[in-house]
Amino acid sequence: MYFSKIIPLFILSFCLLGCQSDIRQNAPSATPESVGVNLTTQKILVGAERSDIYLPLLSGQSIAVVANATSVAGDQHLVDALLEDDVVIRKIFVPEHGFRGLKDAGETIDNEIDTKTGLPIISLYGTNKKPTPELLSDVDVMVFDLQDVGVRFYTYLSTLHYVMESCAETDTPLIVFDRPNPNAHYVDGPVLKPEYSSFIGLHPVPLVYGMTIGEYAQMINGEGWLDKGVQCDLTIIELENYSHDTPYSLPIKPSPNLPNMDAVYLYPSLALFEGTTVSIGRGTDVPFQIVGHPDYPNAEFSFTPRPVSGAMSPKLNGQLCYGLDLRKHDSSSAPLDAQLSLDWIIDFYAQLPDKETFFLANNFFHKLAGNDVLMTQIKAGLSADDIKLSWQADLTQFQTVREKYLIYK
Repeated sequence: MYFSKIIPLFILSFCLLGCQSDIRQNAPSATPESVGVNLTTQKILVGAERSDIYLPLLSGQSIAVVANATSVAGDQHLVDALLEDDVVIRKIFVPEHGFRGLKDAGETIDNEIDTKTGLPIISLYGTNKKPTPELLSDVDVMVFDLQDVGVRFYTYLSTLHYVMESCAETDTPLIVFDRPNPNAHYVDGPVLKPEYSSFIGLHPVPLVYGMTIGEYAQMINGEGWLDKGVQCDLTIIELENYSHDTPYSLPIKPSPNLPNMDAVYLYPSLALFEGTTVSIGRGTDVPFQIVGHPDYPNAEFSFTPRPVSGAMSPKLNGQLCYGLDLRKHDSSSAPLDAQLSLDWIIDFYAQLPDKETFFLANNFFHKLAGNDVLMTQIKAGLSADDIKLSWQADLTQFQTVREKYLIYK
């Protein structure tokens, strides 16, 4: 069947523009200046722009689309572009943060009707995280187009998993429109242990896995990670002019609390603080770029979290926090060093006086780390180098698995 192939690369010349279309009204917008777009890197052609390749696969089919505010094709939202090309869309499925990408982290997403197109919007981040057979009964082909950031606990990966599983179980072909991973230039962090599998980490991969979402979809299929080892009829619409070392600045916020490239690059390291009493700036205009706590000593930098759109109930709400401002690099050029940093969380654990409550009692930190070892190592006072050394055997094994599924060598 033709959907089981990977679409080959063709030499084209296009420029990805971050303009907004009508369907993304009120979506989290971003100008090149605010996001740090490096215009010299915008010759990458994303899968959603390669209509000459995917339209023949959709002609005469009834489709569903997994999409959000990041699902753009040039200067249009993908849904608008497909409708203009007379593609029959039955419904839109949406992940965490909703269709327009405005909802808080963890906030339940409800079903609704899109006001512009009249299409039903079906939540995959509420009581149901997997498309039901009934929802796919009038669908011939599923299209998946979400912007990932390359970190294991970013939930769009879990949405991909359950969409693939549902498509496999209903014999519905799935086409993934590939997008660059801004953190694809390195692999780092502990590999998730199966007993800590959850919606913020379903697979035995490192915290930073260095793959595009299309490559990752191939790995889900190839490693038999879907329930009962079912196989999804998968097609990848590849990127043009891309390698893992190609810098890529996101034209649109992938979620409310990743507003610019500073945040995207710092996210893998700072998100570990989500399992602690420390704030990483939710409730400010610079989330995932600052770190602080009321009891952090001898810090000149301070901030106070307040309810804002995308973080209506921030940690340490209304409390003056002292800590670190990490906005010190030029996000329009090179990213941070290609590694996960443990120095900040080790430092905060050492500096804060209340060691007993530093890690949240719900052990959310274990889910983020993918194991119960990292917390123990930090408590024991191990250095970042010693902790990272303990990951190396698992990382080497993962690299062997990863290599089998790379499209962009």
